[in-house]
Amino acid sequence: MLLPLNAQARVWLGEVTHVSDGDTLWIKAGRGVAPRKVRLLGLDAPELCQPGGEASRAALQALVVNKPVQVNVNFQDTYGRDLARLQMDGRDVGAALVGAGHAWSSRWRGSPGPYAVQEALAKAARLGLFADPAALLPRDFRKRHGPCQTGRQAFKPG
Repeated sequence: MLLPLNAQARVWLGEVTHVSDGDTLWIKAGRGVAPRKVRLLGLDAPELCQPGGEASRAALQALVVNKPVQVNVNFQDTYGRDLARLQMDGRDVGAALVGAGHAWSSRWRGSPGPYAVQEALAKAARLGLFADPAALLPRDFRKRHGPCQTGRQAFKPG
């Protein structure tokens, strides 16, 4: 369930401290402030136990860890995570991930999502996960195999 913050997005600046997977990261807004868990809005990266999952996380890490970002929060989910678009050096991080073949554009209610153009270009070039014509959307992967339960430890901000 998505909870709108208000009529306008909340924008804040921070530094990425940790990447959990290809679409979830932790961002610290300043000294003495605990990092916040942020889920990238508009894309869906493969599960870590899914083919392409580790590569997706590595791509996000290489792009943003220890770097300043602008966080544009439109919603919070029921777990209190910010659902946001990230900008780094004026570049849309989600568009970069989808365009490099590390995630799908989020689909809902028949819409191909905000990164449909980047996804189509990555598919045409057979980049990343799109090199496999049988690659499964994460929601389809979870339906077939369930959630990843690899015993990995959760990141504890601090």
